Amino acid sequence: MVFFYIFTFFTSTLFAQSYQLKFKTNYGNFDVILYDFTPNHRDLILHEIEKGTYRKAIFNRIVKDFVVQGGELDDAILAREADYPTEKPKRLAPEFHHRAYHKIGALGAGRDDNPEKGSFFSQLYFVVGQKVNAAELDKLEILKGIRYSQAQRTEYLVNGGQPRLDNDYTVFGEVIKGLDVLMKISTLSTEKTHSTKPVTFTIKVKKMLPKRKPKTRFSVGAAVIG
Repeated sequence: MVFFYIFTFFTSTLFAQSYQLKFKTNYGNFDVILYDFTPNHRDLILHEIEKGTYRKAIFNRIVKDFVVQGGELDDAILAREADYPTEKPKRLAPEFHHRAYHKIGALGAGRDDNPEKGSFFSQLYFVVGQKVNAAELDKLEILKGIRYSQAQRTEYLVNGGQPRLDNDYTVFGEVIKGLDVLMKISTLSTEKTHSTKPVTFTIKVKKMLPKRKPKTRFSVGAAVIG
């Protein structure tokens, strides 16, 4: 029964979606699928790819057993916004969905400490995670009002992740091929004192399932905070 649930969840989550991305890095490539049930974040990254935001970008924050983060740094975003002190910073409203959670390989949107939990427009991260026990999940369910499915609990308990980020940061995709490449990248250092060459990446829209046309303009209207 558990296997059937996991299989059903896996197929419905991955193969019913519309867009796949290929991340090309100087340490290898990996593929990602975008969730249709987080449409604003899906459309935002497609728009940013079209703009060239993620052409020769850098994974500039790598924390072992936590995340691999890329795109614009917090400091650069906040410094640019500080030049316009009379304007409220714009963020993309969060899209928390019960099927999107911080398992290993999950793709999330970075953000600052804004109370609305809105996402930056040009920062992303991948979960590389750590081991999780049942007591932690039980506590998070109480604290955050989350109800994990049996498949999600099994995923966290067997493979690990970062459940403490659930319902605080938006997850809008996941790695479907080349997870070993991402895990290799997660062992590298971004400290300037180390000789490791920067991890650069470019994102290409790899596959689009039939009956869906790519969007050329990003427009979410009320989904933007600020």
